[in-house]
Amino acid sequence: FVNNGELKAAFIPVESEHSALSACWGASGAGARTFTATASQGFFLMHEVLYFVSGLRLPVVMAVSNRAVGLPANIWGDYSDAMSATYTGWLQVFAANNQEIFDFTLAAFRIAEDQRVLLPFMVHMDGFTLSHVVEAVVLPEQAEVDAFLPPYKHPYVFDTDNPCCYGCVMSPATYGEVKKAQDIGIRETLPVIKEVWKDFGDRFGRYYNPIDTYKAEGAKTLIMVTGGLAETAKVAVDKKRAAGESVGLLTLHLWRPFPFEDLYKAVEGAEHLVVFDRAPTLGGPTGPIIGEVKSALFGVRNDLKVAGILGAFCGRILEVEEFEEVIARGNAICKSGRQEMVETVGIRG
Repeated sequence: FVNNGELKAAFIPVESEHSALSACWGASGAGARTFTATASQGFFLMHEVLYFVSGLRLPVVMAVSNRAVGLPANIWGDYSDAMSATYTGWLQVFAANNQEIFDFTLAAFRIAEDQRVLLPFMVHMDGFTLSHVVEAVVLPEQAEVDAFLPPYKHPYVFDTDNPCCYGCVMSPATYGEVKKAQDIGIRETLPVIKEVWKDFGDRFGRYYNPIDTYKAEGAKTLIMVTGGLAETAKVAVDKKRAAGESVGLLTLHLWRPFPFEDLYKAVEGAEHLVVFDRAPTLGGPTGPIIGEVKSALFGVRNDLKVAGILGAFCGRILEVEEFEEVIARGNAICKSGRQEMVETVGIRG
């Protein structure tokens, strides 16, 4: 697009992901609307810079093609890379299909650049099954995009005429206060995210929520998934419903800030919640999303039985029938009273 003159932008080729995000750091700080993309091992290579960009409140938007990490080496998808960035200070959303990738990316620029936000934004997509597969999407006209996304103007750009120190050393006397302010700033973006997504829906006809629900109202058992597995999970829920089972689906889109109140509302009336996680947790008690959900519900919905299921690592396909089994196994865990148990599906032997 840049080479053909279709996009008025500068494309910066660099030798590594660490340099790529460092270049974005400088470009965004100088006042440019900035975007990059990465995945897996390269994502880890730039990990150090993730904290610098968020610490300086630079609204960089980055697409992350979620892939399993080596070793063993691979090119297929799970959320091993994404979960490593949970506490980096970036806003983060997971897309379930290619239409959502486009929509979330467009909205991410407006959210990140909002003067009430000024934070970097990751748009996660399933590696290979979304990032390398062609899927039809609806694209708005340029005039519609321009009306939705105003020109970018950062209030604190690098200025050689008025030099100052950015990202300087901070002592124990002030570091904690800065990090607390950063935490508050991230949490307070939630109303802005909802506001922008609502405006996006009003303009383009596609509405999104931090947690989207499917046949969840009145359901006794809910299954929560993230990303592209939501498409398969919907079919499994339909089959369970057709068989007379009271089952619904929660699709977790927004990972940071975590949507606590949306979770509480989504699980109202439910008895069992089955959380499916796609990130191996070596030596740990549970999966990252499972643990986050359980922590959020602790002391709020202690009556809700929560089961954790791990699987679909490194692009392992989970068929509809296997998803039905996930729901059944999750229900069995909830009924057993052994909620500390976390099972892994789809592993041979």
